[in-house]
Amino acid sequence: MRKALFERLEELYPQMVELRRELHQHPELSFHEVHTPKRIEAFYKQLGIPIRTEVGGRGVVAVLEGGLPGKTVGLRADFDALPINDEKSVSYKSTVPGVMHACGHDGHTSTLLHLAKALNEERHQLAGSIVFIHQFAEEITPGGAKPMIEDGCLDGVDAIFGTHLWSGFPTGTVAYKTGRIMAAADSFEIVVKGRGGHGGIPHEAVDAIVIASQLVSQLQQIVSRFINPGHTAVLSIGSFHAGSAFNVISETATLKGTVRTFDQEVREKIVTLMERMIKGTCDSSGADYSFTYDRGYPPVVNHEAETVLLKEAAERVADVKDVTETEALMVGEDVAYYLEEVPGTFFLTGAGNEELGATYPHHHPKFDIDEKAMLIAAKTLGEATLSYLEQEAEEVKR
Repeated sequence: MRKALFERLEELYPQMVELRRELHQHPELSFHEVHTPKRIEAFYKQLGIPIRTEVGGRGVVAVLEGGLPGKTVGLRADFDALPINDEKSVSYKSTVPGVMHACGHDGHTSTLLHLAKALNEERHQLAGSIVFIHQFAEEITPGGAKPMIEDGCLDGVDAIFGTHLWSGFPTGTVAYKTGRIMAAADSFEIVVKGRGGHGGIPHEAVDAIVIASQLVSQLQQIVSRFINPGHTAVLSIGSFHAGSAFNVISETATLKGTVRTFDQEVREKIVTLMERMIKGTCDSSGADYSFTYDRGYPPVVNHEAETVLLKEAAERVADVKDVTETEALMVGEDVAYYLEEVPGTFFLTGAGNEELGATYPHHHPKFDIDEKAMLIAAKTLGEATLSYLEQEAEEVKR
């Protein structure tokens, strides 16, 4: 079955590329996906695979039942885009101003659809079932995973696998990690409320810019001086907005940023320390403030048995030249919610290629992938799925 599956995926590769480029030209933002789920729906209807649409909102779930009894594997791919203007000079450049697939979700979608097509042709040999989970809105919290789970997308699923095409690794690489592989990703906003005034009469004002500038420096001490060095954490200010004229002392200043952690205790400690530091700095300067902290996705935590299975599966795929254990990444992913519900693993498929210019980081205006990575991802997911179902079938026989 593997030989037939891999050969069929090779044959389908041109179609995989074609669909990925079609999706790349017509990206849709998180929670605004209309045509993409319809395109996914049409694909499965053509295959005759039963589907459910509007799962959790805009999700699509297809279920392929094998010809033999067995366990059920879930495979997940996301399909939303980002509010970024596409600056690539390629024929398949985004046609939507200010919106592009700058994270590879178009590739994830095409990969999973064509893997479903190839597996469907071999379904009579399949010992078990496969649930294909096409998720909307990964890029923006609260994300699409949670509502899809609440709407039953994991019902009956025994294990789940997913991959992210990753430009940071060269094509031919599969990177895995047991345990925490991606961080909890939170965001915050601090508004310092001072008293405006004339730039030449500062003693009559409460300068929000000066106070916010102090906070930018002071907040960096939280990780460096209050968190155990053995615990990984990041606190970054990404936005500072204040003022409108050169001779006016600004009444307000707004800071926005992110906190990334792996440990819940560390996460809560940082929030407490931020509140204390913001209050102390503003109080001492005679300013008021507001502090909003939004808890984003939890850490992505891979299960050991499924991660080992994935690693061994990747080693059997001829196109995979390097199977490596990755360091934990400080990016966030709502695939975490699936892994909280059922055992599974989430891995990275290298998609970087200097010759093709596919070297830009994710969320960059010139981001692109080596499309060969889709074929590798499909084969690796296929091998892992078959290995899991066969392993479970053997357990039943025993």
